[in-house]
Amino acid sequence: MFNPMDDLHPPTRLMLTPGPSCLSPRVYGALATPLVGHVDPWFTEFMGGVQELLRRVFQTRNNMTFPVSASGTGGIETAMVNVLEPGDEAIVCVNGVFSGRMADIADRTGAKIHRVTVPFGRTLAGLRMGKPRPAW
Repeated sequence: MFNPMDDLHPPTRLMLTPGPSCLSPRVYGALATPLVGHVDPWFTEFMGGVQELLRRVFQTRNNMTFPVSASGTGGIETAMVNVLEPGDEAIVCVNGVFSGRMADIADRTGAKIHRVTVPFGRTLAGLRMGKPRPAW
């Protein structure tokens, strides 16, 4: 009989579905390690290594490179609110749900957003945006 107070020992299965997914034993091991706070010196040193790896991946020397734990929309918001400010102008090409979200998020920064919209699922390849203006 199953006792809910016993340790769990589910069978190992090969999952070939969209989710849940099988994890590497290495990931299970990492999940079983003790928790460390974000201000712990060990975490600070570890995060420095993560930042260095991200700089390699993105081919940058920017010391402010860091991971963002968020959904795709959270990543879009992080990018938009850190780049745009009131008085800026930006073009956002909208051809689907996520680019529409990007335009909405950009609107909330106070910048003047120029939406270039095409039907859902269509590409913007070859679309002429007009003559570039000098930045001042």
